[in-house]
Amino acid sequence: QVQLVESGGGLVQPGGSLKLSCTISGLSLSASNMNWVRQPPGQGLEWVASLYPGGYTAYTNSAKGRFTISGDNAANILYLQMDTLRTDDTALYYCSDGAVRGQGTQVTVSS
Repeated sequence: QVQLVESGGGLVQPGGSLKLSCTISGLSLSASNMNWVRQPPGQGLEWVASLYPGGYTAYTNSAKGRFTISGDNAANILYLQMDTLRTDDTALYYCSDGAVRGQGTQVTVSS
């Protein structure tokens, strides 16, 4: 059974940084396509970034140059380093293998 547990969210000022973590059990990060998705207040889910086996990455346009997805295969943890945060990054952030999501971690960007 796949279980995903996100952490690392919080309140940050515009221009600040946060690093999200997703602890994975029930599948191997090194062999899986893993994603970060988010749900802004009152809106639907939107894809943010993906990490593929071999270390390949992909980002939505708004995340390019600001966010970095990475993973620790030995620890089976997925990360999302978020820099230069903006108010429109405010959302509940989830990691997902495409079928399962965790409970999410809240990111609030506000002055």
